[in-house]
Amino acid sequence: MKILVTGAAGFIGYHVALRLLGNHHTVVGLDNLNTYYDINLKLARLEQLGINPKDAHDFHKRTSSSKYSDFHFVRMDLEDRGQLPKLFEKENFSVVCNLAAQAGVRYSLENPESYIDSNIVGFLNVLECCRNYDIQHLVYASSSSVYGLNKKIPFKTTDPVDHPISLYAASKKSNELMAHTYSHLYGLRTTGLRFFTVYGPWGRPDMALFLFTEAIVQGNPIKVFNNGKMERDFTYIDDIVEGVTKIIEDRYIGTFDEKTRYRIYNIGNSKSVKLMDFIKALEKSLGLKAQKELLPMQPGDVEKTWANVDDLARDYGYRPNTLVQNGISKFVAWYREYHKTDIQ
Repeated sequence: MKILVTGAAGFIGYHVALRLLGNHHTVVGLDNLNTYYDINLKLARLEQLGINPKDAHDFHKRTSSSKYSDFHFVRMDLEDRGQLPKLFEKENFSVVCNLAAQAGVRYSLENPESYIDSNIVGFLNVLECCRNYDIQHLVYASSSSVYGLNKKIPFKTTDPVDHPISLYAASKKSNELMAHTYSHLYGLRTTGLRFFTVYGPWGRPDMALFLFTEAIVQGNPIKVFNNGKMERDFTYIDDIVEGVTKIIEDRYIGTFDEKTRYRIYNIGNSKSVKLMDFIKALEKSLGLKAQKELLPMQPGDVEKTWANVDDLARDYGYRPNTLVQNGISKFVAWYREYHKTDIQ
């Protein structure tokens, strides 16, 4: 298949593109390389995919990989209503995997406009291109943050998600509603994936594991919110990629009814891990002790997440199997190599 992966220089997008190439698909990666976090990390991910960082800087330039004959990269904004349709017309994609978004719950409190531009306007443009260029299936990233103030644990996709507590969460819920509209009106097959705290090698530097590791290695205190009384469904990147790839590769082209054209799944580890236990596992992998700065809950944050993934297991055989200690150890090994540190 020929697959468009948006957000290909991002954490999840990079890993998904790599897996799809390993499964002998043709992949076009799209990313705008914004500066929400260190662009050098994004360029380093692209370099792993065979894209020369110098070539990646130019907008709208189709760059071929030096490592994978079936991978090409284009720097582009999803908000670009002129160029995005041209890309779809030229490439003739079968499936679109939309992982591009302005990420970050806390950043949405500071810069709300970027979430509307990327997550709402950009997603609308993707939907329009999918319906106008005969895309078989749109797989897109939603988020566990849509559950907001939901108190029922574990979170199920049948739970109400009407009370988001950040603009980021609201934008992701909006994506689900927009996808439903296009599935209903135009028969577009859409699958939304509510990601739960993803971690692993090449992870985002604004996420807890990266922030904690960096602080501990440098001898600085780590910020532990809600006085450490937090729990998260930490999910290792390989388990996420396995689920995403199975959905992308689903070639079923039979008749879909109103319900089956539009799907939403949780994708997580299906376990809730106490933040303090997560920190202990990191200390063990680093061989260092963390100094903890206990702080109150931050605006837009929730105390606990936990994914019910029964639907994804039933429909796609999804079985996350990476233990937190093993996943953290793999991240630490990558961090050591990437930053050339002497941590053990």
